[in-house]
Amino acid sequence: MTTHYEQSTHQGGATPHAWGPPPTAPPQTPATPPAPAPGAGEPQQPLTRRLWRGRPEDPRWARPAFLGLLLATGLLYLYDLSASGYANSFYSAAVQAGSKSWKAFFFGSLDAGNAITVDKPPASLWPMALSVRIFGLNSWAILVPEVVMGVLTVAVVYAAVRRRFSPAAGLIAGAVLALTPVAALMFRFNNPDALLALLMALTVYFVVRGLEDGRTKWLVWAGVAVGFAFLTKTLQAFLILPALALVYGVCAPVRLRKRLAQLGLATVALVVSGGWWVAIVELWPASSRPYIGGSQNNSFLELTFGYNGLGRINGDETGSVGGGGGGNGGQWGATGWDRMFNSEIGSQISWLLPAALILLVAGLVLTRKAGRTDLVRGSFLAWGGSLLMTAVIFSYMAGIFHQYYTVALAPYIAALVGMGVTVLWEERSRTWASLTLAATATASAAWGYVLLNRTPDYLPWLKWLVLVGGLVAALGLVFVARLGRQLALAAVALGFVAALAGPTAYTLTTVNQGHTGSIVTAGPAGASSMGFGGRGGPGGGGMRGGTPGQNQQQGNGTTQGQNGRQGFPGGGTGAGGFPGGGMPGQNQQQGNGSTQGQNGGQGFPGGGRTGDGGMGGGGIGGLLNGANVSSAAKTLLEKDASDYTWVAASIGSQNAASYQLATGDPVMAIGGFNGSDPSPTLAQFQKYVAEGKIHYFISGGGFGGGGSNGGSNVASKISSWVQQNFKKVTVGSATFYDLTQKTSGGSSSS
Repeated sequence: MTTHYEQSTHQGGATPHAWGPPPTAPPQTPATPPAPAPGAGEPQQPLTRRLWRGRPEDPRWARPAFLGLLLATGLLYLYDLSASGYANSFYSAAVQAGSKSWKAFFFGSLDAGNAITVDKPPASLWPMALSVRIFGLNSWAILVPEVVMGVLTVAVVYAAVRRRFSPAAGLIAGAVLALTPVAALMFRFNNPDALLALLMALTVYFVVRGLEDGRTKWLVWAGVAVGFAFLTKTLQAFLILPALALVYGVCAPVRLRKRLAQLGLATVALVVSGGWWVAIVELWPASSRPYIGGSQNNSFLELTFGYNGLGRINGDETGSVGGGGGGNGGQWGATGWDRMFNSEIGSQISWLLPAALILLVAGLVLTRKAGRTDLVRGSFLAWGGSLLMTAVIFSYMAGIFHQYYTVALAPYIAALVGMGVTVLWEERSRTWASLTLAATATASAAWGYVLLNRTPDYLPWLKWLVLVGGLVAALGLVFVARLGRQLALAAVALGFVAALAGPTAYTLTTVNQGHTGSIVTAGPAGASSMGFGGRGGPGGGGMRGGTPGQNQQQGNGTTQGQNGRQGFPGGGTGAGGFPGGGMPGQNQQQGNGSTQGQNGGQGFPGGGRTGDGGMGGGGIGGLLNGANVSSAAKTLLEKDASDYTWVAASIGSQNAASYQLATGDPVMAIGGFNGSDPSPTLAQFQKYVAEGKIHYFISGGGFGGGGSNGGSNVASKISSWVQQNFKKVTVGSATFYDLTQKTSGGSSSS
């Protein structure tokens, strides 16, 4: 029996298919003008009409459905957006600085005084900083650009899938992406991952366009997209390059020599688009630019290949919060082939991952006899290769790994589901195709049941509806060829609803609550339990790991610790612990740690109390989401603020960020994010103080002692020097040191 695919195969060239439009041919000059095709008069119609109608060959419902998808995605992601406040205050402070200083904008400085940068390149900060320049500093100005990126990513995935397959395939792909829990989380959050996901989707789109007609411009645009992705999150942008280069090198419809030349030009475009900023930073005199946060020698290249590069793979990240977990554990969770499915990661991204893998294999089986340049196979290889490369690296990387990184997989999974379902639907008269559709529905329902069962108190009835609905749909799909079109469509629709019910519920829960802090997760409490993270209202961030069964406040938010698993290494009580001390969730000292302080956080080893001026300790609040700045503290810092370059200095970026966002004035982050960067040196800090550039030193925050994985101890030295030489000022539970007043054996309170 001949398949739809085989009926439409042309030897030696690009392959049109029954489920998609013909490929775009390279431009030619015809001897005689071609006869106008139906709808050829469309360009003369008003722009609004063309936007609403779409392509002439599309069904009339296609473009309105696509626009409706984008509108629904935008409204979903905008819902109660301000509940997250400044979200990750680390990046929000850099956005605020960039909105006030073009130098801070260019370098990605944490403060307008340009003391130190964030530990990433600045591309993801630029749209938010421009928005804040226009609309002022507020939650919406920071987060709406992320929502726009989410809507654009859905549009890109739709466009890529729709071109080669059908509008229905594009709509399925777009809906799957929009309703992925971690996508709903990160397209409403100000981490770099939103822009990265958009740029990665664009990269695959451009490569697939290049597979259509072999035009060089598509490979060049793909290189530009990867270059800017590098300026977003450094080497993570390169994870998909081997797969895409191989696919284009083998499948593009031009001669081998041209393919190699095009890949070379794409590489040049990548280097130029990603390297211009790096070259400027490396050539700029270090004395007149901010310190490169996250590095140990003030070099962006060292940051790229060390802390943000190989260190993420092997866990050797000098100055970080500790090495990763090879094998069975570590504070970043267990590594291995099943990492994307385990209790720490699975509910964020893996709902339709089994379906995507099944459909990838099915697509490759279907096209196994096709010619080298077959576009359907090329599409499956491009999206599938990107998925496999990224998932494998994520699964085995031993360094810092957070659940939200998996948003990078969402566009690839969505595209494979959209392509695979529609291709198998066209082949449903063949037994193997209908059985594969049934297996996909069964796998999605069974895995959805497993994920929902991990949070048994969350909508306990839903898992049964997912399982039963999916199995009924699978039974119908087994006999889909005998059911008639209406019943067959009903079976497919039931399977689709069952597969998306779980992630949709998690997505709705995600958008219904604020997320703040450095580490956030999607879904209900207990859905994901690796490390520590935050979920709470504006200005606060909770902790999720290592706080067994408590509901105390941490920072400004509430914990979700009933399912805490991994904490920091070193023991303690419960499921996780911090170095030298446990995390029992009580307001008491543990080992060498410190008690709850101004930020409601447990302290790190080697320090005193976070609330009374202990140096070198700091709290969880200071590391993950900074401080709860009181109005009295804000008033103190704002007094005579214009007389100083920095109104204050604090160990760790999160603590500094909270005070900077509260006052609107620059606050120096000593030691960068963890307090473990050698910036500024003690001599530099003493010079700033002598020149009257810093008004106050804020007690607590960060590690203060180089972290648990090496790094500089300069923050501890600065802390000790300040404590010994300057007057302490207590405002409520917060402690400051007035760097304009030498100590005379006393302190003041207000």
